[in-house]
Parts: sequence; C-alpha cells; structure tokens
Amino acid sequence: MTTAAVGSPRTYQVRTYGCQMNVHDSERISGLLEQAGYVRAAEADDNPDVVVFNTCAVRENADNRLYGNLGHLRPVKDKHPGMQIAVGGCLAQKDRGEIVRKAPWVDVVFGTHNIGSLPVLLERARHNAAAEVEILESLDVFPSTLPTRRESTYAGWVSISVGCNNTCTFCIVPSLRGKEKDRRPGDILSEVRALVDEGVLEVTLLGQNVNSYGVEFGDRYAFGKLLRACGDIEGLERVRFTSPHPKDFTDDVIAAMAETPNVCHSLHMPLQSGSDDVLRAMRRSYRSEKYLGIIEKVRAAMPDAAITTDIIVGFPGETDADFERTLDVVRAARFSSAFTFQYSKRPGTPAATMDGQLPKQVVQERYERLIATVEEITWAENRKLVGETVEVLVAVGEGRKDERTGRMSGRARDGRLVHFDAGSLAGQIRPGDIVHTTVTYAAPHHLNADGEPLSHRRTRAGDAAEAGRSPRTPGVLLGLPTIGAPAAAPAPTTGCAAH
Repeated sequence: MTTAAVGSPRTYQVRTYGCQMNVHDSERISGLLEQAGYVRAAEADDNPDVVVFNTCAVRENADNRLYGNLGHLRPVKDKHPGMQIAVGGCLAQKDRGEIVRKAPWVDVVFGTHNIGSLPVLLERARHNAAAEVEILESLDVFPSTLPTRRESTYAGWVSISVGCNNTCTFCIVPSLRGKEKDRRPGDILSEVRALVDEGVLEVTLLGQNVNSYGVEFGDRYAFGKLLRACGDIEGLERVRFTSPHPKDFTDDVIAAMAETPNVCHSLHMPLQSGSDDVLRAMRRSYRSEKYLGIIEKVRAAMPDAAITTDIIVGFPGETDADFERTLDVVRAARFSSAFTFQYSKRPGTPAATMDGQLPKQVVQERYERLIATVEEITWAENRKLVGETVEVLVAVGEGRKDERTGRMSGRARDGRLVHFDAGSLAGQIRPGDIVHTTVTYAAPHHLNADGEPLSHRRTRAGDAAEAGRSPRTPGVLLGLPTIGAPAAAPAPTTGCAAH
C-alpha cells in the first residue's frame, strides 16, 4: 500500500549534505513543500511519500554517498507505489541527467538555481509517470524570496548573496552556483526583521564571499553598512556572518564589527594555506602577511575576538617547507577553532589535473601534525577563559552527550561551544533562552560550566521552542507557477525576490 492514506496530505523528508548554504536551502525546500500542502514526516517514519536529497559536490566521495543512499532507498520505493525521490543541490547541478541514468528510480532532479520549481516538478513527474530533470544555468529568482520553514526558533540563516566571482583552483562552487548575485540591503533587512518578529535572537548572514557583497550594485563598503544597519533592529541580539574572503576584507568591516553592539566578535576567515607559493597555486589572491595583518587589526579593535578558519593540507605541489609555513601561520594566528581538510581531487577543477599530486600517506602525516598543532593552540586559548563569565544562547543538538551528562549546551557570543549545568534551574531553561554562567573547565573544542548559572533570561525564542513553533518566512514566488495542495496518491489495486 502507499505511504499516504487516501485523502491525507503527502509527507516529505529532506536529507541534507554539505555547507550552511545547503542547510538554508533545505529550509527553503521544506517551506516550498509545506506551502504546496505536504507535511513533514515524523522522525521515525521510514516511508515518507517524498524524499529530497539536497547534495554537496565539495566533499570527497559525495557521488558515492548519494548513489549508495539512493540504492538503499530503491527497495523501499518498490514496496510503496506513489513514493517519489528528488535530488537537488550542487551534485545535481554537476551530474544532471547522469543521476537518472545511474538511478532510474529517481523522479526529479533539480539544480541550485531552480529550487522553487520542485513542487511543480514533483507534480509533473507524478502526472507523466516519468523522471523530470530541470537544471538552469542561472537563478530564476533569488532563493530568499522562497517560502522557508526555519529549523531553529532562536537562530536563522539569511542569504545576502549567492554565487562567487573567485576562481580558486580547488573549488567547484562557482561553476555550480554561478557568478555572485547580491540581494538589495532593504530586502535583507526586511527578512531579518521578519525573523526577529517571530522571536529569533540571532541571525547569520550567508554568502560564498560576504566581503564582496555590493559588487553588483557598485558599493565596496556595502557589507560594513549592512552590519551597522543590523545594529538598528530592535530585538536582534546577535549577528554573525560567513564566510569572508581575506582579499576583500576592509577596515570598515572591522570597525562595524567593533562598533555595532549586536555584531558578535567572532570571525570565520579561511586561510587554506600559510605558504605564499601554495596560495598562488590555489589562486587565492592574498598572501600570509596580509592574512596575519587582518587578524592583527581585528584583535586590536576587538581583543576578545574568536577567529576560526579553514585549512587544506596536501594541495598539489605542497612541499615540507610549504607545510611548515602553514604551521607557522597557525601558531601566529592563535585560532579558536579550525576546519581542516585533506586535499582531494574534484573533477572539473584546475587543481585536479595539476602536477605534484601527493601520496596519501604524506598528506595523512601532515594532516595529523596540523590537527595536533591546532588542538594545542585551541586548548590553550580556551583555558584562558576558565573563571570568566560567558553569555550562552541555549541550543538544541549541540551537546551530543548532554542527556548522559545532565548538562545543557549552547554558544557563547564568540561562537565557542559551552556545556553547562542548569543546577536548580533544570527544567526551566529552554532552547532559545539566555543564561550567564562561569567557565570551570576547558577542552580543545568546548568549554564546561559546572556551577549554578548566574542568571537565566526567558525569551520569545524559548517560548516558541516550548510551544513547538518554528519561524516561517513566506517569501514571494516571483515568476513561478503556483499549485494547490497535491492530491493524495490513489490506493493501488495491487500490493534550493527581486534584488
């Protein structure tokens, strides 16, 4: 029998891989489907009517992971006539019709530029009983104009741009998400205000390169202005952004961070390598001296700033001396955290065909040395906070061991993960509430606060979490066909706005 009873709404499930952009795109996919009449499947439901894979093409073996998951789903679909499978995101943009060729039981393939088409494509595939593949080469509408079902009551993603004008030799993103398209400041601020009106306390401004925001409308200071404008939104307590690019990082952004009270003193700025030769081969148009100079200016303006980064080990042609320079920059920068990666080939990128591809064992050895160096530094930096009072925005899912340890978890203003004991306030503190507590212990990747919280503030976000409400932003479906709620599948006779 089908997964949906006759007359009941069809259910959906979205499975997300990859970066924050994909996480936010999945919120839009959920919003679109719910606007079209679908309902989210229960966590324990193994047989939703629609499964959407929102894929990533950056991670190693991304295609193997997708096709493996599609293979596992095939017998489930065979047992449930009317079930549909859709594949979207960066891997769909890259592989296109190849997905249906390799997995002919897939019903819909859509790309990064036409997330808004998904409900129509699902309907068309059901009507025609054939796969629908629709990949556009440029955006039909800016994705933030689409309805969005937010996953968090207290924190929200807000896209300020999509695409990228850089040509880093290791990165496939520009070819999959296109050239940079900037949203107008007024539209961004309207979305932020709408989220705050729903009780959201924290927003993260998203872009492939937030520092180049404004390039489309000719204002190189647009990002700093946007940060300052966020400071005027009443009820917005925390503003973050990711990711900036060192080549576009300007002093006015540092000043805006330092002078705007609700902009958090946390900065994620990808280094990738500390070797100027490797940076040149990567086509990263900055050098280590400039990078460290930016960090020096940030810390002069905000001594409490927590700086995180991305580092790639084993890029083609990287020598022992190049790697040592990376370790030197890591020691000088004193990162509070680092996302570290072993280089792996990405078909379609210039780096994939470069000479000097390194043996796996060399890359692994360097990677382990990098991890050890990073953790030595992050642990030392975290130990400096023992005895300090931190403000924690209580979160869901940050502390995987919370149930066993009896702690709760959240993020400090500088982005550090804090596990805290609720003490006598146990049962009263909700996700989205704010607590102040004292750090008692530091580890390389988190802080513990095991004493009684110094204060607890109930918030509208906490009220929403307690009531089980998620913020929703309606969006404006410009230029897209609209459809009503999809009809339930008949009972069988046999067993990713204007700007």
